[in-house]
Amino acid sequence: MPELPAAFPPPEKPGRPDILFVAGEHSGDELSAAVIAKMLAKSPALKIAAFGGNDMRAAGAQLLFDMTTFSAVGFVEVVSNLSFYKKLFARILAWVREHRPRAVCFTDFPGMNLRLAKALTREGLSRKGGGDIALFHYVSPQIWAWKAHRRFEMEKTLDSLGVLFPFEVKCYEDTSLDVHFVGDPFAEPDHVLPVRYEAGAPVLLLPGSRPKPVARIFPVLLGAWKIFRETHPDKRAVVLHPGEPVRSILQELSGKNPEAARGIELVPVDAAAGAPQPASAVLMSSGTMSRSCSLAGVPGAILYRANPITWALGSYWVGGRIRYLGMANILLDRDVYPEFLQKDATPEKLAARLSACFDDPKILETMRRDRDELRALLRPAPGTPDAAEWLSGKLRELGARG
Repeated sequence: MPELPAAFPPPEKPGRPDILFVAGEHSGDELSAAVIAKMLAKSPALKIAAFGGNDMRAAGAQLLFDMTTFSAVGFVEVVSNLSFYKKLFARILAWVREHRPRAVCFTDFPGMNLRLAKALTREGLSRKGGGDIALFHYVSPQIWAWKAHRRFEMEKTLDSLGVLFPFEVKCYEDTSLDVHFVGDPFAEPDHVLPVRYEAGAPVLLLPGSRPKPVARIFPVLLGAWKIFRETHPDKRAVVLHPGEPVRSILQELSGKNPEAARGIELVPVDAAAGAPQPASAVLMSSGTMSRSCSLAGVPGAILYRANPITWALGSYWVGGRIRYLGMANILLDRDVYPEFLQKDATPEKLAARLSACFDDPKILETMRRDRDELRALLRPAPGTPDAAEWLSGKLRELGARG
Protein backbone atom coordinates (compact mmCIF):
# COMPACT_ATOMS: atom_id res chain seq x y z
CA MET A 1 0.00 0.00 0.00
CA PRO A 2 1.24 3.55 -0.75
CA GLU A 3 2.12 6.08 1.90
CA LEU A 4 -0.73 8.37 2.80
CA PRO A 5 0.00 12.08 3.11
CA ALA A 6 -0.67 13.67 6.50
CA ALA A 7 -3.41 15.68 4.81
CA PHE A 8 -4.79 15.96 1.30
CA PRO A 9 -4.29 19.23 -0.63
CA PRO A 10 -6.84 22.03 -0.40
CA PRO A 11 -8.96 23.00 -3.41
CA GLU A 12 -6.95 24.68 -6.17
CA LYS A 13 -9.66 27.24 -6.87
CA PRO A 14 -10.88 29.60 -4.17
CA GLY A 15 -14.31 29.07 -2.70
CA ARG A 16 -16.34 26.01 -2.03
CA PRO A 17 -15.89 23.10 -4.49
CA ASP A 18 -19.01 22.39 -6.52
CA ILE A 19 -18.59 18.63 -6.44
CA LEU A 20 -16.17 16.02 -5.15
CA PHE A 21 -15.93 12.65 -6.90
CA VAL A 22 -14.78 9.59 -4.96
CA ALA A 23 -13.83 6.52 -7.02
CA GLY A 24 -11.61 3.77 -5.69
CA GLU A 25 -10.88 1.74 -8.81
CA HIS A 26 -9.81 2.17 -12.44
CA SER A 27 -13.34 1.45 -13.64
CA GLY A 28 -14.83 4.16 -11.44
CA ASP A 29 -12.10 6.56 -12.48
CA GLU A 30 -12.91 5.96 -16.16
CA LEU A 31 -16.67 6.31 -15.67
CA SER A 32 -16.29 9.47 -13.59
CA ALA A 33 -13.91 10.97 -16.13
CA ALA A 34 -16.48 10.58 -18.91
CA VAL A 35 -19.04 12.42 -16.77
CA ILE A 36 -16.61 15.16 -15.70
CA ALA A 37 -15.51 15.87 -19.27
CA LYS A 38 -19.14 16.38 -20.36
CA MET A 39 -19.97 18.53 -17.35
CA LEU A 40 -16.97 20.81 -17.86
CA ALA A 41 -17.61 21.08 -21.59
CA LYS A 42 -20.97 22.67 -20.81
CA SER A 43 -19.97 24.49 -17.59
CA PRO A 44 -16.22 25.26 -17.60
CA ALA A 45 -16.45 27.25 -14.34
CA LEU A 46 -17.38 24.18 -12.29
CA LYS A 47 -14.94 23.46 -9.48
CA ILE A 48 -14.43 19.69 -9.39
CA ALA A 49 -12.13 17.78 -7.05
CA ALA A 50 -11.55 14.04 -6.99
CA PHE A 51 -10.23 11.10 -5.08
CA GLY A 52 -9.72 8.84 -8.07
CA GLY A 53 -7.14 8.46 -10.79
CA ASN A 54 -5.43 9.95 -13.82
CA ASP A 55 -8.50 9.72 -16.06
CA MET A 56 -10.35 12.19 -13.85
CA ARG A 57 -7.31 14.45 -13.75
CA ALA A 58 -7.13 14.40 -17.56
CA ALA A 59 -10.84 15.22 -17.74
CA GLY A 60 -10.28 18.42 -15.75
CA ALA A 61 -10.77 17.52 -12.08
CA GLN A 62 -8.27 18.37 -9.36
CA LEU A 63 -6.88 14.99 -8.31
CA LEU A 64 -6.40 15.01 -4.53
CA PHE A 65 -5.09 11.45 -4.24
CA ASP A 66 -4.67 8.55 -6.66
CA MET A 67 -6.94 5.77 -5.40
CA THR A 68 -6.45 3.44 -8.36
CA THR A 69 -3.01 2.01 -7.62
CA PHE A 70 -3.96 0.00 -4.57
CA SER A 71 -7.66 -0.92 -4.66
CA ALA A 72 -8.49 -4.28 -3.09
CA VAL A 73 -11.50 -6.48 -3.60
CA GLY A 74 -12.71 -9.38 -1.53
CA PHE A 75 -12.93 -10.08 2.19
CA VAL A 76 -9.40 -11.39 2.65
CA GLU A 77 -7.75 -8.66 0.58
CA VAL A 78 -9.53 -5.83 2.42
CA VAL A 79 -8.99 -7.27 5.91
CA SER A 80 -5.27 -7.68 5.27
CA ASN A 81 -5.02 -3.93 4.59
CA LEU A 82 -7.61 -2.73 7.10
CA SER A 83 -5.38 -0.20 8.89
CA PHE A 84 -4.59 1.54 5.60
CA TYR A 85 -8.26 1.81 4.66
CA LYS A 86 -9.16 3.17 8.11
CA LYS A 87 -6.59 5.96 7.74
CA LEU A 88 -7.70 6.70 4.18
CA PHE A 89 -11.35 6.82 5.25
CA ALA A 90 -10.59 9.21 8.12
CA ARG A 91 -8.56 11.58 5.94
CA ILE A 92 -11.15 11.73 3.15
CA LEU A 93 -13.79 12.47 5.78
CA ALA A 94 -11.58 15.19 7.26
CA TRP A 95 -11.14 16.78 3.83
CA VAL A 96 -14.89 16.92 3.24
CA ARG A 97 -15.44 18.27 6.75
CA GLU A 98 -12.93 21.08 6.18
CA HIS A 99 -13.63 22.08 2.58
CA ARG A 100 -17.38 21.41 2.40
CA PRO A 101 -18.07 20.68 -1.28
CA ARG A 102 -21.63 21.45 -2.33
CA ALA A 103 -22.01 17.82 -3.39
CA VAL A 104 -20.18 14.51 -3.30
CA CYS A 105 -20.58 11.94 -6.05
CA PHE A 106 -19.55 8.46 -4.96
CA THR A 107 -18.74 6.35 -8.00
CA ASP A 108 -19.07 2.61 -7.38
CA PHE A 109 -16.64 1.27 -4.69
CA PRO A 110 -19.56 0.74 -2.29
CA GLY A 111 -17.53 -0.92 0.47
CA MET A 112 -15.94 2.44 1.30
CA ASN A 113 -18.28 4.91 -0.37
CA LEU A 114 -21.47 3.86 1.39
CA ARG A 115 -19.62 4.04 4.71
CA LEU A 116 -18.46 7.55 3.85
CA ALA A 117 -22.05 8.55 3.05
CA LYS A 118 -23.19 7.14 6.37
CA ALA A 119 -20.41 8.97 8.26
CA LEU A 120 -21.23 12.30 6.57
CA THR A 121 -24.86 11.84 7.55
CA ARG A 122 -24.02 10.83 11.11
CA GLU A 123 -21.84 13.95 11.50
CA GLY A 124 -24.64 16.21 10.26
CA LEU A 125 -22.78 17.27 7.13
CA SER A 126 -25.06 15.73 4.50
CA ARG A 127 -28.49 17.06 3.60
CA LYS A 128 -30.19 13.98 5.03
CA GLY A 129 -28.17 14.46 8.21
CA GLY A 130 -29.24 18.08 8.58
CA GLY A 131 -26.31 19.67 6.73
CA ASP A 132 -25.99 21.15 3.25
CA ILE A 133 -23.78 18.68 1.33
CA ALA A 134 -25.76 16.70 -1.25
CA LEU A 135 -24.72 13.06 -1.63
CA PHE A 136 -25.05 11.31 -4.97
CA HIS A 137 -24.03 7.79 -5.93
CA TYR A 138 -23.18 6.82 -9.48
CA VAL A 139 -23.28 3.09 -10.29
CA SER A 140 -25.50 0.94 -8.10
CA PRO A 141 -24.00 -1.66 -5.79
CA GLN A 142 -24.96 -5.10 -7.02
CA ILE A 143 -27.85 -5.39 -4.56
CA TRP A 144 -29.60 -7.70 -7.04
CA ALA A 145 -26.85 -10.23 -6.31
CA TRP A 146 -25.98 -9.72 -2.66
CA LYS A 147 -26.40 -7.38 0.33
CA ALA A 148 -29.85 -6.29 -0.83
CA HIS A 149 -30.38 -4.58 2.53
CA ARG A 150 -27.95 -1.85 1.47
CA ARG A 151 -30.77 -0.09 -0.37
CA PHE A 152 -32.38 0.94 2.92
CA GLU A 153 -29.14 2.47 4.23
CA MET A 154 -28.74 4.27 0.90
CA GLU A 155 -32.26 5.63 1.25
CA LYS A 156 -31.27 7.23 4.57
CA THR A 157 -28.07 8.88 3.33
CA LEU A 158 -28.18 9.57 -0.42
CA ASP A 159 -30.06 12.32 -2.26
CA SER A 160 -30.00 10.58 -5.64
CA LEU A 161 -28.64 7.50 -7.38
CA GLY A 162 -27.69 7.10 -11.04
CA VAL A 163 -27.65 3.50 -12.29
CA LEU A 164 -25.98 2.04 -15.38
CA PHE A 165 -28.42 -0.76 -16.12
CA PRO A 166 -32.16 -0.40 -16.72
CA PHE A 167 -33.28 -3.31 -14.53
CA GLU A 168 -31.62 -1.73 -11.48
CA VAL A 169 -34.28 0.97 -11.06
CA LYS A 170 -36.81 -1.67 -9.96
CA CYS A 171 -34.44 -2.88 -7.27
CA TYR A 172 -35.19 0.32 -5.32
CA GLU A 173 -38.96 0.46 -5.82
CA ASP A 174 -39.63 -0.28 -2.16
CA THR A 175 -37.57 2.76 -1.06
CA SER A 176 -38.05 6.51 -1.39
CA LEU A 177 -34.59 6.95 -2.94
CA ASP A 178 -34.48 9.10 -6.08
CA VAL A 179 -33.16 6.64 -8.70
CA HIS A 180 -32.45 7.34 -12.39
CA PHE A 181 -31.33 5.08 -15.23
CA VAL A 182 -28.62 7.25 -16.76
CA GLY A 183 -27.22 4.67 -19.16
CA ASP A 184 -23.74 3.35 -19.66
CA PRO A 185 -21.45 6.01 -21.20
CA PHE A 186 -19.40 3.22 -22.80
CA ALA A 187 -22.42 2.42 -25.00
CA GLU A 188 -22.76 5.96 -26.36
CA PRO A 189 -21.94 6.33 -30.09
CA ASP A 190 -19.33 9.03 -29.43
CA HIS A 191 -17.53 7.14 -26.67
CA VAL A 192 -14.14 5.78 -27.68
CA LEU A 193 -13.85 2.29 -26.23
CA PRO A 194 -10.40 1.10 -25.17
CA VAL A 195 -10.66 -1.85 -27.58
CA ARG A 196 -12.01 -2.55 -31.07
CA TYR A 197 -12.51 -5.72 -33.07
CA GLU A 198 -10.13 -6.40 -35.96
CA ALA A 199 -9.81 -9.81 -37.60
CA GLY A 200 -6.02 -9.87 -37.97
CA ALA A 201 -5.19 -8.14 -34.69
CA PRO A 202 -3.49 -9.65 -31.63
CA VAL A 203 -5.36 -11.58 -28.96
CA LEU A 204 -6.06 -9.62 -25.78
CA LEU A 205 -5.11 -11.18 -22.46
CA LEU A 206 -6.63 -9.18 -19.61
CA PRO A 207 -5.83 -10.46 -16.11
CA GLY A 208 -7.28 -7.38 -14.36
CA SER A 209 -6.02 -4.24 -12.68
CA ARG A 210 -5.45 -5.33 -9.06
CA PRO A 211 -2.14 -6.95 -8.09
CA LYS A 212 -3.39 -9.96 -6.11
CA PRO A 213 -6.02 -11.15 -8.63
CA VAL A 214 -3.51 -10.60 -11.45
CA ALA A 215 -1.00 -12.82 -9.67
CA ARG A 216 -3.62 -15.60 -9.56
CA ILE A 217 -5.06 -15.16 -13.06
CA PHE A 218 -2.08 -14.37 -15.30
CA PRO A 219 -0.37 -17.78 -14.87
CA VAL A 220 -3.57 -19.41 -16.13
CA LEU A 221 -3.58 -17.07 -19.13
CA LEU A 222 0.05 -17.92 -19.85
CA GLY A 223 -0.78 -21.61 -19.77
CA ALA A 224 -3.73 -21.14 -22.10
CA TRP A 225 -1.67 -19.03 -24.48
CA LYS A 226 1.09 -21.63 -24.67
CA ILE A 227 -1.41 -24.38 -25.58
CA PHE A 228 -3.23 -22.14 -28.08
CA ARG A 229 -0.02 -21.26 -29.94
CA GLU A 230 0.72 -24.93 -30.58
CA THR A 231 -2.01 -24.79 -33.24
CA HIS A 232 -1.82 -21.04 -33.98
CA PRO A 233 1.93 -20.30 -33.93
CA ASP A 234 1.70 -17.02 -35.83
CA LYS A 235 -0.69 -15.34 -33.40
CA ARG A 236 0.44 -12.54 -31.11
CA ALA A 237 -1.05 -11.26 -27.85
CA VAL A 238 -1.24 -7.98 -25.97
CA VAL A 239 -1.69 -7.61 -22.21
CA LEU A 240 -3.15 -4.23 -21.25
CA HIS A 241 -2.16 -3.23 -17.72
CA PRO A 242 -2.56 -0.12 -15.51
CA GLY A 243 1.16 0.30 -14.77
CA GLU A 244 3.01 -0.39 -11.53
CA PRO A 245 2.76 -2.57 -9.51
CA VAL A 246 0.83 -4.82 -11.94
CA ARG A 247 3.51 -4.46 -14.63
CA SER A 248 6.16 -5.85 -12.28
CA ILE A 249 3.98 -8.86 -11.49
CA LEU A 250 3.39 -9.54 -15.18
CA GLN A 251 7.10 -9.27 -15.95
CA GLU A 252 8.06 -11.55 -13.07
CA LEU A 253 5.55 -14.23 -14.07
CA SER A 254 6.55 -13.97 -17.73
CA GLY A 255 10.21 -14.31 -16.78
CA LYS A 256 9.48 -17.50 -14.86
CA ASN A 257 7.84 -19.05 -17.93
CA PRO A 258 9.45 -17.49 -21.02
CA GLU A 259 8.23 -20.22 -23.34
CA ALA A 260 4.59 -19.54 -22.41
CA ALA A 261 5.15 -15.78 -22.64
CA ARG A 262 6.49 -15.94 -26.20
CA GLY A 263 4.56 -13.64 -28.54
CA ILE A 264 3.08 -11.56 -25.68
CA GLU A 265 3.56 -7.79 -25.42
CA LEU A 266 2.84 -5.84 -22.23
CA VAL A 267 1.19 -2.49 -23.00
CA PRO A 268 0.25 0.13 -20.39
CA VAL A 269 -3.32 1.34 -20.64
CA ASP A 270 -2.14 4.96 -20.76
CA ALA A 271 -0.16 4.21 -23.92
CA ALA A 272 -3.34 3.03 -25.62
CA ALA A 273 -5.44 5.99 -24.46
CA GLY A 274 -7.32 7.66 -27.29
CA ALA A 275 -6.41 4.90 -29.73
CA PRO A 276 -8.44 1.73 -29.16
CA GLN A 277 -6.40 -1.45 -28.93
CA PRO A 278 -7.33 -3.72 -31.88
CA ALA A 279 -8.15 -7.28 -30.84
CA SER A 280 -9.26 -10.42 -32.65
CA ALA A 281 -10.28 -12.28 -29.49
CA VAL A 282 -9.98 -11.91 -25.72
CA LEU A 283 -9.46 -13.93 -22.55
CA MET A 284 -10.24 -11.73 -19.57
CA SER A 285 -11.19 -11.47 -15.95
CA SER A 286 -14.64 -10.06 -15.28
CA GLY A 287 -14.98 -6.31 -14.80
CA THR A 288 -15.33 -3.11 -16.76
CA MET A 289 -13.06 -4.33 -19.55
CA SER A 290 -15.38 -7.27 -20.16
CA ARG A 291 -18.19 -4.78 -20.76
CA SER A 292 -15.99 -2.76 -23.12
CA CYS A 293 -15.04 -5.88 -25.06
CA SER A 294 -18.68 -6.91 -25.41
CA LEU A 295 -19.64 -3.45 -26.66
CA ALA A 296 -16.78 -3.64 -29.17
CA GLY A 297 -17.89 -7.07 -30.36
CA VAL A 298 -14.66 -8.89 -29.47
CA PRO A 299 -15.31 -12.64 -28.97
CA GLY A 300 -13.70 -14.60 -26.19
CA ALA A 301 -14.21 -15.86 -22.66
CA ILE A 302 -14.20 -14.76 -19.00
CA LEU A 303 -12.11 -16.40 -16.33
CA TYR A 304 -11.78 -15.64 -12.66
CA ARG A 305 -9.90 -17.03 -9.70
CA ALA A 306 -10.47 -15.46 -6.30
CA ASN A 307 -8.97 -16.23 -2.93
CA PRO A 308 -10.77 -19.46 -1.91
CA ILE A 309 -12.14 -17.89 1.29
CA THR A 310 -13.37 -14.83 -0.61
CA TRP A 311 -14.98 -17.08 -3.22
CA ALA A 312 -16.69 -19.25 -0.61
CA LEU A 313 -18.07 -16.23 1.24
CA GLY A 314 -19.20 -14.59 -2.00
CA SER A 315 -20.95 -17.75 -3.16
CA TYR A 316 -22.71 -18.02 0.19
CA TRP A 317 -23.86 -14.38 0.15
CA VAL A 318 -25.04 -14.52 -3.46
CA GLY A 319 -26.91 -17.72 -2.73
CA GLY A 320 -27.61 -18.62 -6.35
CA ARG A 321 -29.40 -15.35 -7.14
CA ILE A 322 -27.34 -14.78 -10.29
CA ARG A 323 -26.15 -17.23 -12.92
CA TYR A 324 -23.27 -15.20 -14.30
CA LEU A 325 -20.32 -13.07 -13.29
CA GLY A 326 -19.84 -11.05 -16.50
CA MET A 327 -22.19 -8.09 -16.95
CA ALA A 328 -22.90 -8.78 -20.64
CA ASN A 329 -24.01 -12.29 -19.66
CA ILE A 330 -26.16 -10.93 -16.83
CA LEU A 331 -27.82 -8.30 -19.01
CA LEU A 332 -28.66 -10.65 -21.88
CA ASP A 333 -29.11 -13.72 -19.65
CA ARG A 334 -27.00 -15.94 -21.85
CA ASP A 335 -23.40 -16.90 -22.53
CA VAL A 336 -22.15 -13.89 -24.44
CA TYR A 337 -18.83 -14.95 -22.93
CA PRO A 338 -18.46 -18.48 -21.55
CA GLU A 339 -17.31 -18.22 -17.94
CA PHE A 340 -14.51 -20.35 -16.49
CA LEU A 341 -14.39 -19.79 -12.74
CA GLN A 342 -12.12 -21.05 -9.97
CA LYS A 343 -11.09 -24.70 -10.65
CA ASP A 344 -12.95 -24.61 -13.97
CA ALA A 345 -10.53 -21.94 -15.21
CA THR A 346 -7.98 -24.31 -16.71
CA PRO A 347 -5.48 -23.50 -19.48
CA GLU A 348 -6.85 -26.36 -21.57
CA LYS A 349 -10.45 -25.11 -21.51
CA LEU A 350 -9.45 -21.52 -22.19
CA ALA A 351 -7.18 -22.50 -25.08
CA ALA A 352 -10.01 -24.52 -26.62
CA ARG A 353 -12.38 -21.55 -26.41
CA LEU A 354 -9.77 -19.23 -27.89
CA SER A 355 -9.22 -21.59 -30.81
CA ALA A 356 -12.97 -21.76 -31.42
CA CYS A 357 -13.11 -17.96 -31.71
CA PHE A 358 -10.90 -18.25 -34.80
CA ASP A 359 -12.12 -21.56 -36.19
CA ASP A 360 -15.91 -21.18 -35.82
CA PRO A 361 -17.39 -18.24 -37.80
CA LYS A 362 -20.72 -18.56 -35.95
CA ILE A 363 -19.09 -17.27 -32.77
CA LEU A 364 -18.24 -13.94 -34.42
CA GLU A 365 -21.71 -13.64 -35.98
CA THR A 366 -23.36 -14.20 -32.60
CA MET A 367 -20.98 -11.75 -30.94
CA ARG A 368 -21.99 -9.00 -33.37
CA ARG A 369 -25.68 -9.54 -32.62
CA ASP A 370 -24.99 -9.49 -28.89
CA ARG A 371 -22.98 -6.27 -29.27
CA ASP A 372 -25.84 -4.48 -31.04
CA GLU A 373 -28.40 -5.69 -28.48
CA LEU A 374 -26.25 -4.54 -25.58
CA ARG A 375 -25.66 -1.09 -27.06
CA ALA A 376 -29.40 -0.54 -27.50
CA LEU A 377 -30.16 -1.80 -24.00
CA LEU A 378 -27.61 0.43 -22.27
CA ARG A 379 -28.60 3.75 -23.83
CA PRO A 380 -31.18 6.00 -22.16
CA ALA A 381 -34.32 6.75 -24.13
CA PRO A 382 -34.20 9.95 -26.23
CA GLY A 383 -34.79 12.94 -23.97
CA THR A 384 -33.73 11.06 -20.84
CA PRO A 385 -30.75 12.59 -18.98
CA ASP A 386 -27.44 10.77 -19.15
CA ALA A 387 -25.10 10.71 -16.14
CA ALA A 388 -23.56 14.12 -16.81
CA GLU A 389 -26.97 15.74 -17.34
CA TRP A 390 -28.35 14.05 -14.22
CA LEU A 391 -25.53 15.39 -12.03
CA SER A 392 -25.51 18.82 -13.66
CA GLY A 393 -29.23 19.14 -13.05
CA LYS A 394 -28.79 18.21 -9.40
CA LEU A 395 -26.05 20.82 -9.02
CA ARG A 396 -28.29 23.50 -10.54
CA GLU A 397 -30.91 22.64 -7.94
CA LEU A 398 -28.26 23.35 -5.30
CA GLY A 399 -27.45 26.72 -6.84
CA ALA A 400 -24.08 25.58 -8.18
CA ARG A 401 -22.86 26.18 -11.73
CA GLY A 402 -23.91 22.82 -13.16
